[in-house]
Amino acid sequence: MSHRRRSNATGPPPPEGVGDSSTAQASSTEKERPDPPSVLGLERRVLALALAFRAANALLVRTYFNPDEHWQCLEVAHRIVFGYGHLTWEWKRGLRSYLHPLVFAALYKILALLHLDTPWFMLVNWFMFFCITRTLSNSMETFLTITGLYYWFVAIESSKGTLVVPRQKPASKQSPPSRKMALLIAALACAIQPTSAITWLYVGLLDFIQTKSKSRFLFLEVIPLGIFVLAVTTFLDCWMYGSRVIVPLNFLKFNLFSSGGDYYGTHVFHWYFSQGFPSMIWTFLPFSISGIMKSREWRLAGLIVWVLAVYSILGHKEFRFVLPVLPLMFMFSGYNLAAMAQFKGKGRSEKGHLSRFQLSVILLILTNVPMALYMSLYHQRGTEDVMFYLSREAHDGRVKSVLFLMPCHSTPYYSTLHYNLPMRFLDCTPSKNKGTLDESDRFLMNPSDFVGKVFGNLSSFSHIVLFESEERHLKLLLHNSFREARRFFHSHFKVDRDLQSSVVVYSRMNVIRLKPEPVLLGNEGITAWVEAVHLRIVEPAVE
Repeated sequence: MSHRRRSNATGPPPPEGVGDSSTAQASSTEKERPDPPSVLGLERRVLALALAFRAANALLVRTYFNPDEHWQCLEVAHRIVFGYGHLTWEWKRGLRSYLHPLVFAALYKILALLHLDTPWFMLVNWFMFFCITRTLSNSMETFLTITGLYYWFVAIESSKGTLVVPRQKPASKQSPPSRKMALLIAALACAIQPTSAITWLYVGLLDFIQTKSKSRFLFLEVIPLGIFVLAVTTFLDCWMYGSRVIVPLNFLKFNLFSSGGDYYGTHVFHWYFSQGFPSMIWTFLPFSISGIMKSREWRLAGLIVWVLAVYSILGHKEFRFVLPVLPLMFMFSGYNLAAMAQFKGKGRSEKGHLSRFQLSVILLILTNVPMALYMSLYHQRGTEDVMFYLSREAHDGRVKSVLFLMPCHSTPYYSTLHYNLPMRFLDCTPSKNKGTLDESDRFLMNPSDFVGKVFGNLSSFSHIVLFESEERHLKLLLHNSFREARRFFHSHFKVDRDLQSSVVVYSRMNVIRLKPEPVLLGNEGITAWVEAVHLRIVEPAVE
């Protein structure tokens, strides 16, 4: 788990009794010997393969996981660059930092400058495959956390003199990785996702207890870097918000001190241990536990338990909240599998039979790859597909306004449509008065009654989007003025509500009444009169 110096890296020690001259001669011979293949070269090849895999991973994700991947990132970035887009209530209360959306705003700006800002250019274990390439702040937090932990522990090993040093460059000419780099990355992770402080509090306290120069560590490293990042991000947020705001403070007030997150649902305290995290790690779990026992890296194992335990205190729980510690479990799995592959004892398989290592790899592939592909390509893809369809229709001038009669934030919004058209979704902003139902809840309780009271006959919208589960309740309101335009598959099974098997798009029919002519002669005249008084249907509506 750590970078250890291999005792036999330069060959076995010389036999006893060999004089200095022999040692010097051997040393001279070794200097003339060509270097072995570069360790860095191998690492670069592994890195290139990992990047290629994640790029393919990103292209294969076609489904909808969580509203925040659109509404708290892409939608905000789209508004910054193109001037239109919806800001949810969190941005009105100063609970979110602009640091994360600005990363994507820069990409949008480049596309706009290159005139590539069309909807087509906005496309960009099982759970890692399903989640890590999404635009969630938790995905960015995971990347920063793992990178920061790498620098942190490498710096620790370097200070102990146990770091593996590539032979191409003398150790005296190499500068060990700085712990300050890890602290800087940790501060950025906390700026993007304040709850990342849970991870770094554990890591920092362990090192603080063991370090001899506690004052230097605290006053010359932690505090200066923390103040610097906080000052930069606060300046950035004040500039973007247009007023004085300290996002981390507002975030803590809402989520910790007032339990505002409980508005979106709660789970039992043991959910992460009994259901959430085991579901994420899936069949890697026994290999990870075995890897922890074999490696005896209790610091990293303790970090995982610490993060799960602290998050268990909070009422509102989601899979993505503990995503940053999921790669650590895969490290332990990899350690265990590597030990199995190198095992040369009695358990080695005979020729023609699969070894335990090979059987384990087959098991992991069969239980994770199909699930990863299904969740990324099929499960809950209808809400993504419908927005790309509406974008194409808007490009052809067939969409004038859209109403989403579904739970709030069920679909992407302007960042995918990329046309500045009137759109309306059901609001779910938390009320200051407990027990007050939002529009989304009121709609789900009685769809037809809610629509009739709030939107009337729906004549002000050219298109309506809803789930199949609510469609049957609104048939009477829709059949006179709307027709079904498209239906998109969404899911085979329900997640947290009724089965939302498909997403349906209805488009408005334009009804034109023609006055009958006062004088009509002959069969041709009668036919013309019948056609005149008949309701002529023009589809779709264009006003």
